Amino acid sequence: MRQSKYGKPNGVKKSYYRNGPSHRDGANVTFGDIVKIFGFRTAKVGAWVNQQEQQAAANLFFDALCDLMTILQVNEQVISLRGTLSIAFGSGGNKFSSAHYNQETRTIALAKNAGPGALAHEYFHAFDHFITGRFLKKSGSNDFASSLWLQRGVVVEHPLNNLLESCYQHIFLKPDSDEPSDFFKRGAQADKALGSYYYALPQEVSARAFESFVQDNPIKNQFLVKGTKQSVEAKLGIYPLGDERENINQHFNTYFCMLGKAVHNT
Repeated sequence: MRQSKYGKPNGVKKSYYRNGPSHRDGANVTFGDIVKIFGFRTAKVGAWVNQQEQQAAANLFFDALCDLMTILQVNEQVISLRGTLSIAFGSGGNKFSSAHYNQETRTIALAKNAGPGALAHEYFHAFDHFITGRFLKKSGSNDFASSLWLQRGVVVEHPLNNLLESCYQHIFLKPDSDEPSDFFKRGAQADKALGSYYYALPQEVSARAFESFVQDNPIKNQFLVKGTKQSVEAKLGIYPLGDERENINQHFNTYFCMLGKAVHNT
């Protein structure tokens, strides 16, 4: 979940910077096209989204998902999590957040006026949820792999799982240690200062690490991700910094690169 209390609503009428390759050659796409191309289970648009907003949102979603696919070096079925993931715009959100991942329905929902920039964060929630049963020997239907791994969940032996475990190790623990990482501890410190328990939730820590990795890629897309460096939240120290950020980025890059190759060969 991406909280919105620090952000101002901007919606789809705003222009979002991106420097990636053209994916549509100026043509419009629909949410139906997105479902068909990526293999999403469903796509839902809220009743309060007018036709112009829906068209703008569909184009933004499409470009962002294509950019994410390029950044991760994976194909469409990884983005749609083998057809299990749904997307929603202006529908199915959470009144306390700008964007939300619903575990029950396996849906990423972006708010009409405040959702842009959170897609990468919510995608990792979906991925973290999807991969749990493939990554750990015992899990429940609503568990996140990151959280369960931190509770000493037993990893299913597989080369890809070993790489994903390395990602979690570098996110949550100091190198060659069982002590919490500085990144993890800063989330707890932010929660203490704010009187909450949100920033130190393992699934939130890992999603922020992932969105930092995505934002650091040379391909930039502010509809996909923004705010991991200069935002109010970033100034709280809740995103990876310096060497820890570089190390996490390297491990994420290795994992998704190998995942993309494995999926391509199946």
